[in-house]
Amino acid sequence: MRFYLSILFVCFFALINTATAQDSVAPSENEQQQALEQLKEPMYKPLLERYILDELKAVRQDQQQLREDVTKQVTHAQLDTADRALIYTTDTINNVFFIITATASILVLVGWNSLRDVKNKVEDIVNTRVSVITDEYEDRLKVLEEKLRVRSEEILSNQERISVTNEVHSLWMRANLESDFANKIEIFDEILKRKPEDVEAIAYKADALLELNETAKAIELCNQAIDIDSDYGYAYWQRACAYALTYKHADALADIKMALDYSPNLRNELLHESAFASLHDNDSFNTIVAGS
Repeated sequence: MRFYLSILFVCFFALINTATAQDSVAPSENEQQQALEQLKEPMYKPLLERYILDELKAVRQDQQQLREDVTKQVTHAQLDTADRALIYTTDTINNVFFIITATASILVLVGWNSLRDVKNKVEDIVNTRVSVITDEYEDRLKVLEEKLRVRSEEILSNQERISVTNEVHSLWMRANLESDFANKIEIFDEILKRKPEDVEAIAYKADALLELNETAKAIELCNQAIDIDSDYGYAYWQRACAYALTYKHADALADIKMALDYSPNLRNELLHESAFASLHDNDSFNTIVAGS
C-alpha cells in the first residue's frame, strides 16, 4: 500500500513540475528529456530510502510487539503455575486437617476422648508388654539358674570325688607299704569310710582278717562284697580261702571255680596260696589245677 502511495506521489509531483515548465519558456524536446533524466535520480532515491526506513520501522515494531506478547505469555504461564501450586498446597493442607479431624472424631467415638485416655491406654499396653517380656525372661532365668545349680552341684560332686579318690589312692599306697595286718585293717576301714561300697577294699580287708585267723569276719566281708558285685572274682577267692581254712572243702572248691570263672588270672596262684594247703590231696582241687 505504501508503495502505491509513493508512486502516486511521484506522479503527482511530476505533473506539477510539467505544468510549471509549460508555463515558463517551452524548451526543446532534447532539453526536456535531459531535464527529466536529471530529475529522476534525485527524486527516486529519497523515496526508496524512505520506503526502506519505513519497512525497518515496521519490522522493529513487529519485533517489539512480539516481545511484549511473549513476555505476557510467559508471565501468564508463571502465574498459572503459581496458582496451581497454591491450590495444591491449600488442598493438601485441607486434606491433612480433614484427616486429623476425622482421626480425632474416630478416637472420640471409640472412647479415647482425651489425651489422658490415650496416655493411659498407651501405658497399659506398654505395661502389659513389659510384664509379658519380664515373665518370659524370669522363666528363662529360672531355667538357667536351675541348670547352673545342677552344674555347680555336679562340679562340687566331681571335686569331692576327686578329693576322695586322691585320699583313697594315698590310703592304698599306705596299705601296700604297711606290713602289720592290724594297721592294714585300719587303713582299709578309712578307705571304706570314704567309699563304703569299694568291693576291692572289702576283699583285701577280708584277706587281712584271714591273716589274723578271723575267718568268720572274713567270710562275712566276702559275702558283703559278693552282694555288692557278684562278678568280682577276688571276693570268691577270699571266701574260698576262709572255707579251706575251716575245712569246708566243698564250699571252698565251689568258690574257687567261681573265682576262676570271673578272674582266670588267679589260676596261677592256686598252688601258691597257703590257705589251700589242706586241698592239695583233694582230687577235685588237683583236677582244677591240672586244668590250668
